[in-house]
Amino acid sequence: RYAEAGADEIVFLDITAAPEARGTLLDIVERTARSAFVPLTVGGGVRSTNDMKAVLRAGADKVAVNTAAVRDPALIRRCARLFGRQCVVASIDARARVGTEDEPMSWEVVVRGGREATGLDAVTWAQRLVELGAGEVLLTSIDRDGTRGGYDLELIRAVVAAVDVPVVASGGAGRPADMVAAITEGGADAVLAASIFHRDLHSIASVKEALAAAGVPVRLAPVAV
Repeated sequence: RYAEAGADEIVFLDITAAPEARGTLLDIVERTARSAFVPLTVGGGVRSTNDMKAVLRAGADKVAVNTAAVRDPALIRRCARLFGRQCVVASIDARARVGTEDEPMSWEVVVRGGREATGLDAVTWAQRLVELGAGEVLLTSIDRDGTRGGYDLELIRAVVAAVDVPVVASGGAGRPADMVAAITEGGADAVLAASIFHRDLHSIASVKEALAAAGVPVRLAPVAV
């Protein structure tokens, strides 16, 4: 459905895999890869190079690693060496920490679907994962996720300035203008949205039209005939 509507990429995140201590739902990955002829990123339940190999064999083009990287950062290096950094996505869930006069605003990495704080600074963590071999950062604001109140532009700017790989912004999309802002004001290389499409609040075509109108290079969605 989304590929036919003009999505440039499909991202499948199994957010309950880590809390439930199980692997990725490979049968769903296989079915999606067979029917959607656009790049597919899959995350959730990837804890080893064997897990990543299985997800890639099931049809994924890229694999997102989140909780497992916090437990074992060297996993990113091992995966990048075996499969190439273009396959390895550093998935980072970040929660804002209010700044003070003495300390600027910052963001903490959280895992297990936002249930567990790690004490890690999100910007520093993004830098480290890229140094270890991640070829892309999928950055989600836990505070904004599901709110449809717009992306956390400050978070996006901070991470974009800190790494030299593409940053995909996630968490907070409520309207096409939010996605435009994430790119033109936040500096994100791409934007991810879920509920606004799942619930038919906005179409992929309307988002792409807004991006194009703002001067963002974009492949326009196909016109239905």
